[in-house]
Amino acid sequence: MQNQGVAAIAMRNHFKNIEVLFPKDFNLNKIVQMQAEEAFSENAISFLNALSILLRNDPQSTDFPEIAAFAFFCRKANLIQLKKVYSPPANRRTGRGIVFHISPSNMPMNFAYSLVSGILSGNLNIVRLPSKKFKQVDMVCQAIQELSEKAEFQLFSQRMLLVRYDKLSSATACFSSICDARIIWGGDQAVREIKKISLSAKAIDVSFGDKYSICVMNADKYIHERSPKKIARAFYNDTFLFDQNACTSPHLIVWLGSGKNVSASQQLFWDHLYNLVKKRYHLQAHSAIDKLSTFYNQAIHLKGIKKTPMPDNLIWRIELQELTDSLDKYRGNCGYFVEYKASSLPELSCIICKKHQTIASYGIEKEEWLQLSRQLKLNVNDRIRSIGKTSEFSLSWDGYNLIDTLSKALPIIL
Repeated sequence: MQNQGVAAIAMRNHFKNIEVLFPKDFNLNKIVQMQAEEAFSENAISFLNALSILLRNDPQSTDFPEIAAFAFFCRKANLIQLKKVYSPPANRRTGRGIVFHISPSNMPMNFAYSLVSGILSGNLNIVRLPSKKFKQVDMVCQAIQELSEKAEFQLFSQRMLLVRYDKLSSATACFSSICDARIIWGGDQAVREIKKISLSAKAIDVSFGDKYSICVMNADKYIHERSPKKIARAFYNDTFLFDQNACTSPHLIVWLGSGKNVSASQQLFWDHLYNLVKKRYHLQAHSAIDKLSTFYNQAIHLKGIKKTPMPDNLIWRIELQELTDSLDKYRGNCGYFVEYKASSLPELSCIICKKHQTIASYGIEKEEWLQLSRQLKLNVNDRIRSIGKTSEFSLSWDGYNLIDTLSKALPIIL
């Protein structure tokens, strides 16, 4: 790691306008002087399990499903299982050192999962939090602060720094100069701009740019679904909880099945979803305007699109006449969906590309997806998940094994 004197100078020069959410006593030198630990250390698992318990016991967690999901991920039983997969006894690994995480501005819980990947891989962690303020971020930071005041976690909690600052700050340059790995989450343009800021010669960049996700619905099965509201609610969780900004949130819905069943299923599905959105979701005025702009842009570039009537601006449905590999360039958000009626799964071949990440699936058997993957040779980044589970975090993300990427093997040659 960089000399602590360099870090001290950088801190004086660059940290005038930083909001520190954790710890209360901001001192970068503490982190610089610490050493990396073994991946999946007992300290890390104990700390994250305690964080899980605090969040699960927080009465406010019932208002935020994403907090409940994060707490569930961090429970000890899950971490022990992950250790068996990612850090078996014969594969001893230690952290690289300091990991600098740059989270996207519009995703409240991305920072938390990124932090967990750094903790489990044995690293010290500096996290730039979303520039937009979220209650979920405050809840996690408050829980970490509470843990840090317990004697058993005082030392371990010093291994992280959680900060917020605007784009004009030069703090990114400072943190980049002392880190051993930098994780960048965000749009392609944001990733390119941050990569212009140099790292030390031994440090690595791990970046996650724009991705496009879709949903495939089997109308022949949905029309007979016993709990259609449950499926609509699961789709809501995949999309509206994140204003459709998550890389895992579907933008295109592909309907399979007979024409009669497709029409009936669409009506049933969108009615249930609309009722849920109207009850739970608050649409910002600028988002309503953005939807109109997106439609005009699509009308210019996509052949023969048609807007399906809906009661108001909460949900926009755009019918496609054909699939095109440029769909990801003209996406909307906050409840803007394009739909296509396909005759079979192989029709997806013209849109599957490196920009795709997650396919949300309903009513498609596993063997059908396996057969399609063999035919199309799906990219390694593609994830196929049941509706409602697209945002579930994994330590293998977009082709990266985050534990291996953020740690080093300990070679023993005798």
